[in-house]
Amino acid sequence: MPTKTALVTGASSGIGEATARRLSALGYTVYGAARRVDRMRELAASGIRTLSLDVTDDTSLQAAVDQIIAETGRIDVLVNNAGYGSYGAIEDTAIDEARRQFDVNVFGAMRLTQLVLPHMRAQRAGTIVNISSMGGKIYTPLGGWYHGTKFALEALSDALRLEVQGFGIDVVIIEPGGIATEWGGIAAENVLTTSGSGAYGAQAAAVAKTLGSPAAAQRDSSPWVVANAIGRAVTARRPKTRYAIGFGAKPLIALRWLLPDRAFDALIRLATGTPRR
Repeated sequence: MPTKTALVTGASSGIGEATARRLSALGYTVYGAARRVDRMRELAASGIRTLSLDVTDDTSLQAAVDQIIAETGRIDVLVNNAGYGSYGAIEDTAIDEARRQFDVNVFGAMRLTQLVLPHMRAQRAGTIVNISSMGGKIYTPLGGWYHGTKFALEALSDALRLEVQGFGIDVVIIEPGGIATEWGGIAAENVLTTSGSGAYGAQAAAVAKTLGSPAAAQRDSSPWVVANAIGRAVTARRPKTRYAIGFGAKPLIALRWLLPDRAFDALIRLATGTPRR
């Protein structure tokens, strides 16, 4: 049997880096992709092939897929991990930034999926892993644009699963909770830049404190929790459709399902320290 090939986007740090290493340990030929190849030197030194990839650039996406097919002849696993959190009040966020949030978190992932699907269909096998978030099931103040991308990714993944199951292709959604990566600090900076002054200033200060607090960093789960779940999913004969993993994911998703909207609103206000008025 030929060695299976995996492509992991956003592989320069955090979940993407850990996932690339985990799949490599499982015997895959792994391509780690990110905009900055220089941040993947350690991955390259460990035998992982690195690619420069901008998920918002169609030419870049096509070139990456073409290179992988030319070098290995197949793509067995796609992990759509590239993404970021654009935090700020819906009113304050520039519409161009809102579009970029969707371009990176949704359209980039779906366009890359479109490009790999013909190859997976031809080999009658493959797994597409979309990194969503518990934020694709719950919501927080000043995270509306980010949550919108993850809710969209959940729906697209569900529809895609039905479309491709007859071709031997699995679609898996990963819903991480709090993970110890750069994400929280970047989101905290974003929310203060976008809404730190003006009508939403008090909310922004509270959300930034929650996102960037040392206490949160200490309780957050390791990126390896996610990487190991992905490893289980891609090697399972029949993977689960969803894996809710990491700090807070399962209980918060369950509470969102159990509680009425207003009760959940109150819980989130309490958790984020945001004032009601």
